[in-house]
Amino acid sequence: MKYLELNFLISPYSQDASDILTALSAEAGLESFVETPEGLKGYAPLQHFVHSKLDEIISRFPLQDTRITYTITGAEDKNWNETWEKNGFSSILIADKVWIHNGQCEEHPGAEYEIVINPHQAFGTGGHQTTSMIIERLYATDLQDKSILDAGCGTGILGIFCALKGAKEIFAYDIDDWSIRNTLENMELNGISNMKVTEGDASVLKGKGPFDLILANINRNILMTDLPVFASVMHKGSQIILSGFYTEDIPLLVRLAHTLSLHAIGQSEKDNWASLWFEKE
Repeated sequence: MKYLELNFLISPYSQDASDILTALSAEAGLESFVETPEGLKGYAPLQHFVHSKLDEIISRFPLQDTRITYTITGAEDKNWNETWEKNGFSSILIADKVWIHNGQCEEHPGAEYEIVINPHQAFGTGGHQTTSMIIERLYATDLQDKSILDAGCGTGILGIFCALKGAKEIFAYDIDDWSIRNTLENMELNGISNMKVTEGDASVLKGKGPFDLILANINRNILMTDLPVFASVMHKGSQIILSGFYTEDIPLLVRLAHTLSLHAIGQSEKDNWASLWFEKE
């Protein structure tokens, strides 16, 4: 698959601006990111990139005093993939019990679960607030013998953790072929055999389910589009954990969820990122 590399300059640079740009630009087809001293490098499959959408996002960027410019060059798959293989990522301990690393670290004393991740994209190592919030919730949830849907699986970290916690079966999908291959690799690294992975969008759910628990760490607009599909593959008492959006998006998602017979049972927030939990009535 042919990729484009977009080099973003953020002025003045801030972590908030970088995080917001990462989240919003997914709507224009960007899938993976590498931080730079002055901004970001983003990567998008050529056939998924929507130039006009990116320009619209930048023109309406919510931080009014921030100026964003970018240039576009071509990039082969392996160029950005090898960057991640070379640089790896920082290990992280979540909820004081879930130790996530790249396989080159020693065991963490006191960790109850250990997940090995070899990421081929920027998202899904546990370091982002949205991923860590979902993992914290999963750690506190009984997953024994549950059927799980991991929507937009990325590195597969969420589905893999569910398998380690005793889930019966996991169905995962992502629109990015690199994510599918990366998930399969990470499944092997963690000895996971009860997880099926498919390339595609929410349309792959036709004829699937119902699931006991759905995980969706995706940007707000895709959640708004796909939430009715998720609700259609839930049974009474099924739960869904959403993240990938900001605290100001909570009322919009809650209103939509209520029209789908999903009632809120909890939420969490980190650095203006949010996670919501619903149950099917």
